[in-house]
Amino acid sequence: RREPHPSCQLSVAPSRPEAPLLAGRRQCSLQLAQEAQQGPVELLWLVQLTAPRPPGMAAPRVTESTVTVQGQSLFYRRAEPAQAVPRLTVLLLHGIRFSSETWLQVGTLVTLAENGYRAVAIDLPGKPDRATCPAPAAFLKAVSEALDLGPAVVISPSLSGMYSLPCLLEHSQLFKAYVPVAPICTEKFTAQQYAQIKTPTLIVYGDQDAELGQTSLNNLKHLPEHQVLLLQGAGHACYLDKPNEWHRGLLDFLQQLK
Repeated sequence: RREPHPSCQLSVAPSRPEAPLLAGRRQCSLQLAQEAQQGPVELLWLVQLTAPRPPGMAAPRVTESTVTVQGQSLFYRRAEPAQAVPRLTVLLLHGIRFSSETWLQVGTLVTLAENGYRAVAIDLPGKPDRATCPAPAAFLKAVSEALDLGPAVVISPSLSGMYSLPCLLEHSQLFKAYVPVAPICTEKFTAQQYAQIKTPTLIVYGDQDAELGQTSLNNLKHLPEHQVLLLQGAGHACYLDKPNEWHRGLLDFLQQLK
């Protein structure tokens, strides 16, 4: 089997008001709170998760809304810690067959919020085409500004690399950290370009992803501040194959950030 790179290895303003969202594949019990306000009645679903939360941490609230980015309506989901100020903001992108709902179903949105992070997952516009790889760096910059994210941890699997990589190289100040998950377009940039980026990076891939996983690792290992999370027995969408290991490795990495 392939071993991780030897440098380091982890053990394993919106266009309309936000509307609360009910979703999640993990087992949960639900409590419905109904409040009468001016206009329509607002339904607030509070997700009481069976998985343990950190002491004193109430159930997070997950909402959905849209925002205008470069003249297009962009849908997003947001999970906020129920109490205290978020430690960091995490922006989650997605691959070609997925959407922001993927992060809800696998539990990443709620897991991040439970651990004190603000998590924002967007639906990438239209149907991205690999022929346009890489996409203009201005798109993610516009997303960051429209959602007022500030420096964020950017999680970027597969096709979303066409957006995240050019933005990382041109606007690294927008990245608190970078978590590429076997992204495309890594070969479009040189080792010298990667070497100039000082952003903390967690390179994630599954050991069964023989093509894109290994290719992305070989290119991204030129990022000087990188660590590697290899998920054993996982394919290209390794976070779906091994969600527990994915969440544990991600949280371990986030806790290292200052």
